[in-house]
Amino acid sequence: MKTITFLPEGEVTTPRGFRAAGVATGVKTNGQRDLALIVSDVPAVAAGVFTTNRVHAYNIDRNRAVLAQSPEAQAIVINSGNANVATGEQGIADTEEIASRAARLLGLSPDLVLTSSTGVIGVPLDMPKIRAGLEQAVAVLSPTGGLAAAEGILTTDTVVKHGAVQFALAQVTVTLGGIAKGAGMIHPQMATMLAYLTTDAAVSPPLLHAALSEAVQASFNCISVDGETSTSDTVLILANGLAGNPAVDDPEGEDYRTFAVALRQLCQHLARAIARDGEGATKLITVAVRGARTVEEARQVARTVAGSVLVKTTLAGNHPNWGRIAAAVGRAGVEISLERMDIVLNGFPVFRDGAPVPFDRETVSDSLRAEKVEIVVDLHQGEAEGTAWGCDMTPEYVEINAEYVT
Repeated sequence: MKTITFLPEGEVTTPRGFRAAGVATGVKTNGQRDLALIVSDVPAVAAGVFTTNRVHAYNIDRNRAVLAQSPEAQAIVINSGNANVATGEQGIADTEEIASRAARLLGLSPDLVLTSSTGVIGVPLDMPKIRAGLEQAVAVLSPTGGLAAAEGILTTDTVVKHGAVQFALAQVTVTLGGIAKGAGMIHPQMATMLAYLTTDAAVSPPLLHAALSEAVQASFNCISVDGETSTSDTVLILANGLAGNPAVDDPEGEDYRTFAVALRQLCQHLARAIARDGEGATKLITVAVRGARTVEEARQVARTVAGSVLVKTTLAGNHPNWGRIAAAVGRAGVEISLERMDIVLNGFPVFRDGAPVPFDRETVSDSLRAEKVEIVVDLHQGEAEGTAWGCDMTPEYVEINAEYVT
């Protein structure tokens, strides 16, 4: 496998030929940026993965239709503070206007513009503010605007989430960059999270979609904050080919394997950042399942443990209550043998071969006060592994969502 270099300061404009902007339109009353624009200098191969929630924004349907018609796009418009969900015919018209207005300002066809909205459900968009914001965003588009765009997509997030990776395809250096948002309504099979990925690599449409789908399964579909799946979840990727590599079009070739691994690593970085920034969270929880019969079963167990409210709350209190972990494993829908299962909590064995392992409760409890907690479950049934990420659940989560009004 070729070397993949992580660029922690990277963003969506780190790859060649991308510009971005983030502006404050006033949709968010706190004055923060609430509209983002990402633009490729040339039409790009595009792919997307979307929410499985049947109550979803019209832009989900529109994006699916646009990409089904032609896997090509050149711009993405995202507004935050308002999800434009369950807003009837007006919401549909507003989404179409955003796409057509952005296209006109950029000199593009509307079919080259994808859209996203995130925020409060059931409230019509303030279109005069959106219209003015689009003009402002187009005016300040810049190769250095990636972090401003990352700010423009946030809702209850406390930090921006971004990164990039660099590697070689056919001896040509290429870059993948990305930004993401998400802090609440996060659960496997997509959640209230948005992620936008860009690359200057040339990749065929089928393989770009395949790599994205695979990466999402191993990243954004392996995180959980609160067990809720949202209405606007979107992951989009644009590949403009400006690095000049021969197009990646062989699913069995080394270049595709390298690209797929790099994309997975970037998505996992963004996914971990989302989990760590869970509403009211104090720690990132990593659940590693080993010894499963299949990767799918390993991920299913890991996701169940990471998503367990009982596991989240016991870790919020720094209690080494491994029984809640065992119970979550048992309800994951995977055949297991309790007599063969091991559980290790933050490096301390607490359960082995169907029986408790004596441990110093105070020592383990102190270890759980760290910002990162790792749970390892070994099923001893095979060789497959899977990982999921979550966070603890604190009283602050209730406070944040008790005040979040549709």
